[in-house]
Amino acid sequence: MFRISFGLCLLSLAVLIGLGPVGCSKKPVDKPNPLAGKKGEDHDEHGDEGPHGGALAEWGEHEYHAEFTVDHKEKKATVYILDKSAKKASPIEVESITLTIENVKPKVTVQLKADPDAGDPKGKSSRFTGTHDALAKEMEFKGEISGTVGKTPYAGTFDEKPHKHK
Repeated sequence: MFRISFGLCLLSLAVLIGLGPVGCSKKPVDKPNPLAGKKGEDHDEHGDEGPHGGALAEWGEHEYHAEFTVDHKEKKATVYILDKSAKKASPIEVESITLTIENVKPKVTVQLKADPDAGDPKGKSSRFTGTHDALAKEMEFKGEISGTVGKTPYAGTFDEKPHKHK
């Protein structure tokens, strides 16, 4: 009887501290970042490029997409805010968003100002532009696009794929 009770106590202790076969794993749980874009099955629906031929960053749970394009000659970045399908403009009521280019030394941050496209309603913009000398370099840029729409902050990463530079 003592052996059974002692064995049950040891098994219970092992379970409580995660050593037994029934115990909890101490592996960290991957929690989704509410600010970052979610990769997965839906990502394949729109591919890696937006309608302007730029790299896409996802904002939220596919609420928006931000499409990064660059004109090296003008040293100008243009980011288009798109809908959840990444096919149509989605104008937002924001004065500026932030572009961070991470694969240059030193890392570059550019404030992109609202530059409303022709069909954008008054007070909203689906296009944001800004210039920086680092954008003159012909390369595939990687980075992050972030902004706050209403009270909700968004951030998503993009990674340009090799293409012919104009």
